[in-house]
Amino acid sequence: MVSSLLSIMASARRDPFARMLNVDLIAVVVAALLPWSTSGVSIGMVVWLAALATRLELRPFLRSLQRPISALPIALVALAVAGTLWSDASWGARLYALSPATKLLLLPFLFYHFERSTRGMWVFIAFLASCTLLTAASWLVAIYPSLSLKAPGEAGGHGIFVKNYIAQSQEFVLCTVVLAFPIVTLLRDGKIRQALLLTALATNFFLNMTFVVVSRTALVTLPVMLAAFAMAHLRWRTNVLLFVAAVMLGALAWTLSPQLQATTDKFSRDYRIYKEFNQPTSIGLRLEFWEKSLRFFAEAPVIGHGTGSTRGLFEAAATGPAVLAQGAVIGNPHNQTLNVAVQWGAVGVVILYAIWFSHFALFRGHGLAAWIGLMVVLQNMFSSLFNSHLFDFHEGWMYVLGVGVAGGMVLQARSRGEAGEPSKIVRP
Repeated sequence: MVSSLLSIMASARRDPFARMLNVDLIAVVVAALLPWSTSGVSIGMVVWLAALATRLELRPFLRSLQRPISALPIALVALAVAGTLWSDASWGARLYALSPATKLLLLPFLFYHFERSTRGMWVFIAFLASCTLLTAASWLVAIYPSLSLKAPGEAGGHGIFVKNYIAQSQEFVLCTVVLAFPIVTLLRDGKIRQALLLTALATNFFLNMTFVVVSRTALVTLPVMLAAFAMAHLRWRTNVLLFVAAVMLGALAWTLSPQLQATTDKFSRDYRIYKEFNQPTSIGLRLEFWEKSLRFFAEAPVIGHGTGSTRGLFEAAATGPAVLAQGAVIGNPHNQTLNVAVQWGAVGVVILYAIWFSHFALFRGHGLAAWIGLMVVLQNMFSSLFNSHLFDFHEGWMYVLGVGVAGGMVLQARSRGEAGEPSKIVRP
């Protein structure tokens, strides 16, 4: 089977099916690399674009750009480019701040390709398998810290093999909640073995977050995402029982897990230290950044201060030594809305929320692809209350890949339905 697959890939020059397969497989590799590597994802997406160019039909692609789900991300990037013209920052700072937004330009290409491909689910299976492997590495590193690639004694490094605990928690939360849909579907169809296998995978992610490491952002977003699943796919009586069970399970997990206790206790401790001693704790710094960012936004409410202006504004507003919260300087206010508002004003905020809501509306429907896309958007929206996750590398690529691939699959299903074709997807 492997040899036949390789021969198909090698025949890409003359075989349209092989070209399609190559584009799909590169996307699968990128999804598998996402939990482990940043450079691998960047290089992989460049290669993916080059492969897609060999089979892209210009007129249909240009027509697809007229859809809001594609036009709005382009509009935000265009605004960021235009924002370099009225920014007071150095050109190096302007271009550096522009870079995180450019990944949104990949969304129209992903929509276009996976509206035509039949292998979108391969991408998500690769991501799930890669995250499952990462949990194994996380358990090992929690037991044998010397195996970690992180610096010894690094803050938040417990149970982290690569990257950081925030990125790892985002992955594990998404996998946990997304698996709930196929588990319930398999149980309703009487496929108990498959349901138990997926339940074991979801439990593995949950236990790792409970006993190894979890971010506070994940603690906030996980209940929201689970509530969305319950409202969308379960009866109200079942929801009541699950709510009671979830409260009991959460209380038990908190009682048994010192790691979870420390994470939740850190909320109040960080706030108290910030208020009493003006120390730069995680929560304290966020409150400081948000307060100053609102002031910056009020100074230029329509089109903002320009691309890359944030750090300069914080430098001018810093009071006292850098070791205190009020003297901290940053180029990212740790809130996606404020990040956009400071640089591009109300115009940027309107486009940002239009992107989220247009993508949210795209996934209103049934099926696994719609469920995956819905959870990706919901997670990004809520986690972006505490971070700039649409522009952060790892979480931003989770959004672009998740929404792009799932969106293409949903668009394909809709077009087949409108054409009166059977819902089952066949190989081209």
